[in-house]
Amino acid sequence: MTEPGPPAGDEPVPDVDVLPGGIRGAVEAILMVADRPVTDEQVAAVLGRPTAEVHGVLVNLQREYDGYTGSGLQSTEPSEPRGFELRNIAGGWRIFSRTHFTSVVADFVLDGQTARLSQAALETLAVIAYRQPVSRARVSAIRGVNVDSVVRTLLQRGLVVEQETDPETGAVLYGTTILFLERLGLGSVDELPRIAPHLPGLESLGEYDETTY
Repeated sequence: MTEPGPPAGDEPVPDVDVLPGGIRGAVEAILMVADRPVTDEQVAAVLGRPTAEVHGVLVNLQREYDGYTGSGLQSTEPSEPRGFELRNIAGGWRIFSRTHFTSVVADFVLDGQTARLSQAALETLAVIAYRQPVSRARVSAIRGVNVDSVVRTLLQRGLVVEQETDPETGAVLYGTTILFLERLGLGSVDELPRIAPHLPGLESLGEYDETTY
């Protein structure tokens, strides 16, 4: 694979080795401002360093945040895990608050309010996730209710997106987003679990063929 070269334009590639923290600090700085998962190749291109070197730095940072030190083994006196962690999900790397502190973070961000999806929204999201790309009319047929307002909510939350238009019917087809994968901690929709144990009543989803609207 061709290693990344200097960025396009007149700006020279910064010599990260002379910066505080070196390449490790530079990688952390990028992760702190990333609003979506970033790949090894993206970081390597920005820093002008080999992808393999950047990948090694990311893996080491992940282990360090988890409380590991040394060459791949947990020390006899491991450091405490950080309140955040570095995850490799949805095709890239991103820093998240550690799941142990979910309630604390939720209280701070939401200030006591709830942002949970309703049961109707969860079921609609499940249909879209498992049958994407799928039209709004077909989701309504599967659920047996009108889902227009629920789909609008999911669009506003950034969990689903308009993917394409059906060439035969002209209907807009919906699918899930990278944010959806991040929230579930999945690398791709192929990792979705079987639906029946989690949303009873939708276990017969596969019985609806492509002509059901």
